[in-house]
Amino acid sequence: MYNFFIEPSQIQGNQITITGSDVNHIKNVLRMRIGEEISLSNGVDGKEYRCGIECIEEDRILCTLRFIKEDGVELPSKVYLFQGLPKSDKMELIIQKAVELGVYEVIPVAAKRAVVKLDAKKAKSKRERWQTIAESAAKQSKRGIIPNIKEVMTMKEAISYAADMEVKLIPYELAEGMQGTKDIISSLKRGEPIAIFIGPEGGFEEGEIQEAKENGIVPITLGKRILRTETAGFTILAWIMYQLEE
Repeated sequence: MYNFFIEPSQIQGNQITITGSDVNHIKNVLRMRIGEEISLSNGVDGKEYRCGIECIEEDRILCTLRFIKEDGVELPSKVYLFQGLPKSDKMELIIQKAVELGVYEVIPVAAKRAVVKLDAKKAKSKRERWQTIAESAAKQSKRGIIPNIKEVMTMKEAISYAADMEVKLIPYELAEGMQGTKDIISSLKRGEPIAIFIGPEGGFEEGEIQEAKENGIVPITLGKRILRTETAGFTILAWIMYQLEE
């Protein structure tokens, strides 16, 4: 079943109106017809609104609500991915796959070893592009929300942003053995906000790791092999999904 995002204001009782670019996609690409069922999400409450297409007009599609799937598809904990800025277009892949794996928010981090340096204009343009990718991935994976891509932060700003999150983890090649990581993952509780810090190519500097540890961010290992920055986040997100989902 096809899934699309709408604004909460587009829901009026049991009537839902689809507007914008999705109208053309539904009419001319998918060639959907009156009576067919469609899945809609408002990007806020995580609920899935199952509707039947009632009327197809030039610039809008009118739907009637059939039922609401309350449980949705979201992880039971909000997971925040603090991703050190990688080279080239790796960030696009990271955002796409992180959204598919259930991340709640992605925070790009300008770590000291990050090769990419973004000025204000480039950062704004990149963020807009990244948000578009997040929305597309959310539609494809039938998410109930569109994960937000935050503005680029320094490591200090990122640590401050994560201050109130209950679980804060940072993969680090000098962290203790795998059993410690297994114990932490197995002890995760549903509903706890989780912060994951992933370094850029070359990892975080020792000073950044030390600052993270001083602020309650726990070093963990992802195994005996050194993972690329675009692989590390996927690995721990998959572990968290495995642990929390029923």
